[in-house]
Amino acid sequence: MLYLMITCRALLAAVFAVAIAGKVRGRSAYDEYVSSIVVLGILPRTVSAMAAHALVAAEAAAVVLLALPWTAPLGFAAAVGTLAVLTGGILAALRRGRQAPCRCFGASVTPLGRPHVIRNLVLLTAGGIGLAAWAVAGASPAHPAGVALALVAAAVGALLVVRLDDLLELFTA
Repeated sequence: MLYLMITCRALLAAVFAVAIAGKVRGRSAYDEYVSSIVVLGILPRTVSAMAAHALVAAEAAAVVLLALPWTAPLGFAAAVGTLAVLTGGILAALRRGRQAPCRCFGASVTPLGRPHVIRNLVLLTAGGIGLAAWAVAGASPAHPAGVALALVAAAVGALLVVRLDDLLELFTA
């Protein structure tokens, strides 16, 4: 269970770190991200802009909490909570027929849709599994080879999540 927990921690931390980097890589990227939240029309314009800033802060908090071993449970909780809010926002926008580009990782122009909901549900599941694995693993000693394998698995998973729009376009075109 220890290596499963490490995989889930690294996966979620990597996904959120890439998401933050994509949004804050420049002023225009950040403005496009905030605009994409506003366009969804889930909340009033000024509240949407504040919510966009709060989401980036929540993602950053999740990364920091997941990176530190003694705060991993809080990191899983922060990641799951953030993903729940994001998923709820996507579902609310889809119910209203709103389509905006998914600026989850920066410059994508793919409109939010069912694949983004599924992606978030998979990540939510990883958060829940990681938290359960943390509770079971306790203070087990880790073997370096097991940690390396867990980190490679997390990196592959993060790559698939981050490049989801490109993979879907490749296989559906």
